[in-house]
Amino acid sequence: MSGVRAIFWDFGGVVTSSPFDAFGEYEARRGLPPGFIRSVNATNPDSNAWAKLERSEVSVEEFGTLFETEAAALGQAVPGSDVLALLSGAVRPRMVAALKALKGRYRQACLTNNVLTGEGPGMAADPARAAEVAAVMTLFDAILESSKLGVRKPEPRFYEIACARLAVDAAQVVFLDDLGMNLKPARAMGMRTIKVLDPDQALADLEAELGHSIF
Repeated sequence: MSGVRAIFWDFGGVVTSSPFDAFGEYEARRGLPPGFIRSVNATNPDSNAWAKLERSEVSVEEFGTLFETEAAALGQAVPGSDVLALLSGAVRPRMVAALKALKGRYRQACLTNNVLTGEGPGMAADPARAAEVAAVMTLFDAILESSKLGVRKPEPRFYEIACARLAVDAAQVVFLDDLGMNLKPARAMGMRTIKVLDPDQALADLEAELGHSIF
């Protein structure tokens, strides 16, 4: 037996396509250095504009001003509102199919760093997109949002709350995320972790951890 009782899923970059793809397209259109937006978000990652917004410590408007200041300090002009508009990735049908197939067999939670924009966990702007995301969210037993909890990945407290919410020990969890920095503290707590590169790889790795086929 694998001993797995719960699966924790990141949202953006796992259940949906990565916002990093949208960042790259925006940078190419604007003539910005490749990876520039990620470099802004990686500078002072625990206290920058991005971190504060995901913990709901600043408003969207305040984020815009702070992000523009941080971008300017790194030599580029990037409106914070432009960055927020890039966050909604496309839902990945294969990942949703896996969530449906595993529902009821394992406890499942969505662990997402997000922002309070009035548009829910997927930060979807249009009604059709919002409805699609809302349908996906019904597949989870728990949804943990940084913007509502006041803590964010990779802070260990975020994972402790998730384990408590689903009444599992860290050693009973498989956690999928597309960022290694989010996986590292979870792994240190005893979780089995999977870095998501694409759906096929992620689900093959998940099957290996569970010890059986998903579909």
